[in-house]
Amino acid sequence: MQEKKLEFLRIKLENQYGKEITKKIFEGYKIKRKTTFRVNTLKSNCKEIEKILNSKKLKFLKVDFIENAYILENGNKKDLESLEIYENGKIYVQSLSSMLPPIILNPIENNDILDMTAAPGGKTTQIAAMVQDKANITACEINKIRAEKLKYNIEKQGVSSVYVMIRDARKIDDFFKFDQILLDAPCSGSGTLDFNENNLENYFTKQLIKNSSKIQLELLKKAVNIVKSGDEIVYSTCSILEEENEKIVNEVLKNKRLKIVPIKFDNKYKFPLLPSKIDGTICIMPNEFFEGFFVAKIKKL
Repeated sequence: MQEKKLEFLRIKLENQYGKEITKKIFEGYKIKRKTTFRVNTLKSNCKEIEKILNSKKLKFLKVDFIENAYILENGNKKDLESLEIYENGKIYVQSLSSMLPPIILNPIENNDILDMTAAPGGKTTQIAAMVQDKANITACEINKIRAEKLKYNIEKQGVSSVYVMIRDARKIDDFFKFDQILLDAPCSGSGTLDFNENNLENYFTKQLIKNSSKIQLELLKKAVNIVKSGDEIVYSTCSILEEENEKIVNEVLKNKRLKIVPIKFDNKYKFPLLPSKIDGTICIMPNEFFEGFFVAKIKKL
């Protein structure tokens, strides 16, 4: 039923990927994704968390390609939320796909790092944990209510290195300069659709895609202005549509002072990748374990 209501999406995807791949994407929209989480190393460690999960008879699988990440095999998000380790911020429920941008950013201690659209704080706190809370992190969020949620999660995760800026990131003064920027841009969410939900057609619309792409380009152009020369931006969306991904990146690449930094992972693990029209970027297909996600790494020369 959802497929018929979102026929315009099928046409877009078939034009971009072809019928065979689009069929697999639509199958991914129907599958219920496994609950995944990461251990907050500022407060705990894998050994402690595994011991507690075992005591609660919760089965899990350690993710071999993301440090401190787990797949819950016999439970769901509510099961984790009922645990003390969730309440005290020792774990953070987060999709595997959304854990990738901070890893690709590869944050460095003592750097000035900007998370341009930070709420609710999963990637912000992941970055902080990766540098053991030893960086100068600015987390920008335009919405005051979402900013409060961001502050709550930062505090809950025991992070002290983050300054929350309640502002439209497009209006950050060009006077500010950053060593590393993560732009996980607002998007249509075409990679995260769940065909088990009702009324998707009420909020997933052509207009949403159009509005998202406009904001994405403005944000990425701002990121280019405020990242230091020689440093890098990671641009990501939970969309699998070219107009929110490759077209946005290609538009800023008209600036000859920019180049793509190829994203490389250990070949031991094969991500469910979709074809991307920009070499060195990745686009992940939605399936049982992953949301659809696009990531590009851009260096300012």
